[in-house]
Amino acid sequence: MNYSNLNTVQSTIWAILLLAALYVFPADAAVQAGQQRLQVQTVAEGLEEAWGLAILPDGRLLVTEKPGRLRVIADGRLLPEPVAGLPAVAEHGQGGLLDVALHPRFEENRWVYLAYAARGKGGYGTEVYRARLDGMHLADGKVIFRQTPKLGGGRHFGARLLFDRAGHLYITLGDRGDEDLAQGLDQHVGKVVRLADDGRVPADNPFVGKSGVLPEIYSYGHRNVQGAALDPRSGQVWTHEHGPQGGDEINILRAGVNYGWPVITYGVNYVTGTRIGEGTHKEGMAQPLYKWVPSIAPSGMAFYEGDAIPAWRGSLFIGSLKFRQLVRLSLDSERVTGEERLLDGIGRVRDVRAGPDGLLYLLVDGRVLRLQPAR
Repeated sequence: MNYSNLNTVQSTIWAILLLAALYVFPADAAVQAGQQRLQVQTVAEGLEEAWGLAILPDGRLLVTEKPGRLRVIADGRLLPEPVAGLPAVAEHGQGGLLDVALHPRFEENRWVYLAYAARGKGGYGTEVYRARLDGMHLADGKVIFRQTPKLGGGRHFGARLLFDRAGHLYITLGDRGDEDLAQGLDQHVGKVVRLADDGRVPADNPFVGKSGVLPEIYSYGHRNVQGAALDPRSGQVWTHEHGPQGGDEINILRAGVNYGWPVITYGVNYVTGTRIGEGTHKEGMAQPLYKWVPSIAPSGMAFYEGDAIPAWRGSLFIGSLKFRQLVRLSLDSERVTGEERLLDGIGRVRDVRAGPDGLLYLLVDGRVLRLQPAR
């Protein structure tokens, strides 16, 4: 064997890997995204493990950092001090301080909602905290939801937050790596929960009054929902969730529906590629509206109805962690009519938000980026 040649090959491979790791998408530059010429602007950078993004009415941004900090971006600058008054956050595996959402009447009541991993008896679980934003401090804080049971693993916390038109709060809860629990209705694992804005259970939830069932559960059979968005045209709640090796899904949430995990899935077991559950279909279990095989590892989700890019009106945007890009889906009511992959190599898109200015905001690898038509 020619060890000199082998060393040369190995050095070349390491050089390529190093360049790939150092590559940063050319933000603040004009790029072609499908048929649209865009300016990708850096709003702010320097965030650590940024996970969730909310846009305040005055244009400031709230960003969660997974280690347990809530940061403010104002006038294009990341303020040095985090917001004070947060609950006790446990950074554990994929868990930590995750999503942030504003009350639909935030300008009146200043309520902010945080989803995060908390430690308790038995391990860790998703909790939701409500507090008033008072300058750089959270006041009058209260935990309005605690996932039960808490489990020891560090995977699949879910933790997306979304309000519907009626003011109900939806909380997505992953299977925590204990997939069989997703089918049981006596606990929160692998569920989407629906609450009033103060944590009470709405009287019209689908399982209210049913023996042995938690009344806050709205839907079940979920693996790990990391995207939720309200369709501005229909008012329906759309979600997406991670499949295993293949089988990422988009669903429209419907009361009391079983979305199948782990009994049915279009994914397979990691490494071995063997079948999971009973196949892809079963009576009484919902089929996904749309799916990805192979997986794109979706995260973040937003409908676009802005005026800045008219060609995108009615589209649904989703971040891809795996392929480091933005995915645009064209829709015809409840049907996906086309898929476009944009901004290839931009980074791990963790969150996507449509701003009141008609522009799209992306949370990508510690940066907040804004997409607007190129000048």
